[in-house]
Amino acid sequence: MESVDVLRVLEANGIQPSAQRVAVASWVLSTRSHPSADQVFAVVKERLPVLSRATVYNTLHLFVRKGLLKQLVIAEGRVVFDPVVAAHHHFVDDDTGEIVDVPADAVAVSQLKPVEGVDVRELQVVLRGRRAQGPQPS
Repeated sequence: MESVDVLRVLEANGIQPSAQRVAVASWVLSTRSHPSADQVFAVVKERLPVLSRATVYNTLHLFVRKGLLKQLVIAEGRVVFDPVVAAHHHFVDDDTGEIVDVPADAVAVSQLKPVEGVDVRELQVVLRGRRAQGPQPS
């Protein structure tokens, strides 16, 4: 993923750029993975040893509220954060648990009918299976 001007992004979203927030944002907004809060904590703590787990959780939830990240529950009890906030779907590899982005237009959903008493704001398809053997696209 391309480099992110973290200070500009934080300030443009009304977020005070503390050292901890900048450190978290620097990694989580540029990763191609879908990390859990504990994964973010482990990676960023290596760069900023004074970082606390509570600060990471609070920062991630702030980024979700401000629209910089999406919080996803792809598997029961597994919460991850996605820096791609544009519409897209996901593929979960049964063997590795890896979550991969799938372009929104790669999945056609037809015959979507309104559900009585429900106001749907987003549709997301989660595909599950195993990656084909052989070279993988980059």
